[in-house]
Amino acid sequence: MKKSIKIIIAGMLAVPVLAFGMSLAGPVSQPVYAQATNNVTKGAEAAQGDNTPSNLFTGDNPIFKTIANTALYIIGALSVLMLIYGGIRYTISGGDEKSVTSAKNTILYAVVGIVVALMAYAIVNFVLGSLIQS
Repeated sequence: MKKSIKIIIAGMLAVPVLAFGMSLAGPVSQPVYAQATNNVTKGAEAAQGDNTPSNLFTGDNPIFKTIANTALYIIGALSVLMLIYGGIRYTISGGDEKSVTSAKNTILYAVVGIVVALMAYAIVNFVLGSLIQS
């Protein structure tokens, strides 16, 4: 069981490393998707209604990015609170095997939640930043 958890965590940590490595190994000139982004932006502007806000993806305060970052911030904060709660449960378990196991599981899932929230934050900001020109 511990080996599979280590493999899962190593796999989750490999994603940002690979993404960072690919950004370093990528072409220096303007990427191909930047040309397509112009067409996407023009299409979105053409389809925009009269009362539709223009800052959904770009501008000073993009709405989608703000919503995603706020949700991920809340998830990260809840994970930290659960980590503290699991630590308190572990401390006051009094050596009871069932309580210790339950507290360890709470701590493990809280750490996984923090890692997932950080990775999701990085992925959302990377995708929105690279696909949408500011």
